[in-house]
Amino acid sequence: MTGTDVLLELEVTGYANGGAGIARANGRVVFVEGALPGETVLAAITDDSHAAYAKAVVTQIVDANARRIEPGCPAAAAGAGCCDLAYVEPGYARELGATALADVLRRIGGFAFDERAAPSVEALADSSSGWRVRTRLAVGRDGRAGLRARRSAAIVTEPCAGPVAGLLEDVDALGARPGTELVLMAGTDGERHAGELEGPRSPSGRNSGGRKGRDDRHRRRAQQSRGARSEPRVLRNLIGEDLVTHQVGERTWQVPVTGFWQAHRNAPQVYTDAALTMLAEVGIAGRVHAWDLYGGAGVFSGALLDGDRTHGFEVTSIDLVDTDPGALAAAEVTLAADPVRIHRGPVAATLSRLERANVVVSDPPRSGSGRSVVDAIAAAEPDAVVHVGCDAASFDRDLGRFAANGYRVRQWRAFDAFPMTHHVEAIAVLTR
Repeated sequence: MTGTDVLLELEVTGYANGGAGIARANGRVVFVEGALPGETVLAAITDDSHAAYAKAVVTQIVDANARRIEPGCPAAAAGAGCCDLAYVEPGYARELGATALADVLRRIGGFAFDERAAPSVEALADSSSGWRVRTRLAVGRDGRAGLRARRSAAIVTEPCAGPVAGLLEDVDALGARPGTELVLMAGTDGERHAGELEGPRSPSGRNSGGRKGRDDRHRRRAQQSRGARSEPRVLRNLIGEDLVTHQVGERTWQVPVTGFWQAHRNAPQVYTDAALTMLAEVGIAGRVHAWDLYGGAGVFSGALLDGDRTHGFEVTSIDLVDTDPGALAAAEVTLAADPVRIHRGPVAATLSRLERANVVVSDPPRSGSGRSVVDAIAAAEPDAVVHVGCDAASFDRDLGRFAANGYRVRQWRAFDAFPMTHHVEAIAVLTR
């Protein structure tokens, strides 16, 4: 039974990776969407198909956590599947993210450590709103654009709080046709770009416009290169050029409107600075050859080349691997004068052809690198691996596999890269 067939009063005692509160009823764990630790709630069962656990959603707060606030995102408050922690104080949301990350580090990664050694979650900006430089919206039959509702194909037209100022301005006047998807991206030069995507729908059976995580499907499909290729979707420019200008440090990239770029405006600079600093702190020195795996447009490559000598080592050459043609085209332009060899193809099939690296940067899609890639990296015996993850479970699973190959985590940091959501980005540096 689901929905209003089963209504439970639950005491919420914990917080799970994925953003749900943890309660117990009739000997089973219940993951409660919309609940916080310490709360008493009434919840409707949404999934009762598993013997060990059930899923539920809050219908009423009986006794609220003191750090629950009015939702900071109008779209989420109206039911959109965007900012799933919009009702949580930002600082407390980061505490919850750190708790979930530490839990999966233990359970999935197999790491044992003192609670104080677990990485805290750092803010990337002072505000939890106005951070997102790219988004996708579904266009309804009435021509209005918005995010998909949670667990529904319905379209919510109230604005999300995440996008940078001006990105969502007058979206219904841009001329996207009903049934298409509206792609919006802001460049660091202040220009707004918008395009209409039409063509085959996503594997889920509807256009991928709305929920958190869907706007990186392009990157995930390209990098994994699994299964048969689908027909390309057709992009019609509505405003701006089809290439978006992004700047990190002194370098600029021209990336397609539909191409992958970090969603948070501050993420590329923060992540590259963190990687360089941690490499220096674990003792990387001298002349270095690096691999930039799942490297996309080559942001980490640019940072390694530009920031190396100030951190005590010199990057003399880089092998960059990815499958996304748009991102690699951007890399070829920006890194044209640099000692970077660009390889288009799946990472797993490419590693055996590369010159041994002293340093490996691995920034896989949400599903992680996986056993075969981690084993291949470890077999190459790099002096250090910088591993990046946007999903705690797959990140920790990869770290656990590195540990099985004799590598240990020397430094790690975590970031609130998607404010008002449960998602956490993490970076670890491993050595033998």
